[in-house]
Amino acid sequence: MTEVLFDRHMLEALVCPLTQRPLEYDPERQELISKSAHLAFPIKAGIPVMLVDEARKLDD
Repeated sequence: MTEVLFDRHMLEALVCPLTQRPLEYDPERQELISKSAHLAFPIKAGIPVMLVDEARKLDD
């Protein structure tokens, strides 16, 4: 299985859908992290899934 890399330049255009705050990229977990919403949005096949229902809740 080939790993699809996320385009980091896309990160500059994306914000959290709940808070409208910037996101952080976690390359190990292939997620975009919203510290303000305490959510991690998955990146599947190089495409960020920016749906709150699909996000993982972060531990405090």
